[in-house]
Amino acid sequence: MDLEEAKEFKDRCSQCAAVSWGLTDEGKYYCTSCHNVTERSREVINTGAIPNTKIQAINRGLKRKRKLEKGWDWYVCEGFQHILYQQAKALQTLGVGPELKNEVLHNFWKRYLQKSKQAYCKNPVYTSRRKTTVLEDNPSHSDWDSEPELLSDLSCPSFVESGAESQPDVHTQKPFPIIKASQSETASVCSGSLDGVEYSLRKEKGIVKMTVPRTLAFCYLSLLWQRETLTLADLLRFVEEEHIPYINAFQHFPEEMKLYGRDKGIFAIESWPNYEDIYKKIIEVATFLDLPRFPDITEDCYLHPNILCMKYLMEVNLPDEMHDLTCHVVKVTGMGEVDFLTFDPIAKKGKTVKYDVQAVAVIVVVLKLLFLLDDNLEWSLSNIAEKYNEKNEEDKPWFDFRKWYQVMKTAVDEKKQKWEEARAKYLWKSEKPLYHSAIDRSVVYKRREMVVSLQKQFSTLVGSTPTVEKQSPSSFQFSWTEEGSDRTCFHGHSLQGVLKQKGQSLMTKNSLYWLSTQKFCKSYCKHVTTYEESNFSLSYQFILNLFSFLLRIKTSLLHEEVSLIEKRLFKAKYSTTKKKSSRSRKARKC
Repeated sequence: MDLEEAKEFKDRCSQCAAVSWGLTDEGKYYCTSCHNVTERSREVINTGAIPNTKIQAINRGLKRKRKLEKGWDWYVCEGFQHILYQQAKALQTLGVGPELKNEVLHNFWKRYLQKSKQAYCKNPVYTSRRKTTVLEDNPSHSDWDSEPELLSDLSCPSFVESGAESQPDVHTQKPFPIIKASQSETASVCSGSLDGVEYSLRKEKGIVKMTVPRTLAFCYLSLLWQRETLTLADLLRFVEEEHIPYINAFQHFPEEMKLYGRDKGIFAIESWPNYEDIYKKIIEVATFLDLPRFPDITEDCYLHPNILCMKYLMEVNLPDEMHDLTCHVVKVTGMGEVDFLTFDPIAKKGKTVKYDVQAVAVIVVVLKLLFLLDDNLEWSLSNIAEKYNEKNEEDKPWFDFRKWYQVMKTAVDEKKQKWEEARAKYLWKSEKPLYHSAIDRSVVYKRREMVVSLQKQFSTLVGSTPTVEKQSPSSFQFSWTEEGSDRTCFHGHSLQGVLKQKGQSLMTKNSLYWLSTQKFCKSYCKHVTTYEESNFSLSYQFILNLFSFLLRIKTSLLHEEVSLIEKRLFKAKYSTTKKKSSRSRKARKC
């Protein structure tokens, strides 16, 4: 193996991107860093003994290599399609049915391309720029027939293996014509994609522009259509835990899809998805696609509040007996009705229920009904429960709010600290470097090589390479088991200490209740109500912070949902307040 003779080979290794080559006994180049052997052999200097045909074949191979280095001709929408495909595959790995990828998401994406006039229409937005010539072997194909090329296997994997079976609503696809793109499009200086510059400047009224966050909106709409056992909060948490591609999702693009310049601003994301932001995008996308009423959310569906309440009661270690009370609140408020829960984008309001937020808000209301959460009654009831449990150790223990608070505070603080540390240590830089233009490519790769080298040196000095363990996907963030755990499990505890028998029914010992919001904002205001921590008890703040962390949402959003449930539950109280305010106004006028 001769290292000196291999110095003339300057290509980067496909495995580790290093430029450090040696020669094997067979004359092939191998990487001295990772020992990856390439198919390239050392070029022969003396060509006298080689026939002309052999030289011509080598030249043709080199030309193909150069052409490959320039990359494919691809559009921005194909990049988003590739991200959606990878996200659908990830969801399938998490246990979602294959129908989501092969049917629902595929059809939603086709509908978007048609509505945004990018494909499946007679005059797509790119035909004005795309000066193509169809080769003579396919003279019968028109631009209309060639448009589905945007979804072809040439640029990225298709959503379905058999297009004819899963696309009954679209014309049967004919073989795609062989197309030669114009020289001006192929040699794009400002972006790797053909339309990167045009796409970033495009601002057409009425068109919802595709972005990386909107890929999650497509995924959630598909999950909702299939009524899968995933809420929006779960979806965003799996994104954060890197079970679903989102940050640096472009790394999964094929090598031939060169990405630089304006593409960086389109596909590079440097912030975690926000619940409220994605929720708004879900409404936008569903309205833009003009989707029909979604399948009904019935009592046996995972997204029904009765089932979700049970899930979150288990999650936060609350007694199982509370489920009967949450079901009663859902029934009285009418939140369990099919029409209330089912998403209908065509309806006037155009809103979908925040199923997870609504479920935890119901639990908060039940806790207020039982313990009032005024920093007084809950501690008095805890004293009673503590004395009973000391005297009756063999009986079923009464639920002790104080003890539960201590256990949950410790567990949440530990979980929150790990979460904050993981966020602080997260490496936003992608393994696949991004550069502003093709000219900067070599400089960016050299810098990345230096960074990797320095990281290796520092890890050697420390003594070990820092490895972040990837969490296995789970529907639950907390685990509460009686066996082999120091923390108390409250699932089997009784609510006897806070309930009393009245006839054949049980009533809460607490007869008081305070409303989270006395007066709602006007209709023209962007929010329903405001939330200031200083105005509320410490117990109420703890409960809101606990559930907000669980769903990764703002505390104000949960407070707003609690207020809306109370408005449905205590209609009489709100109507009385309204009458009093109207009377006071009349008195002022007089």
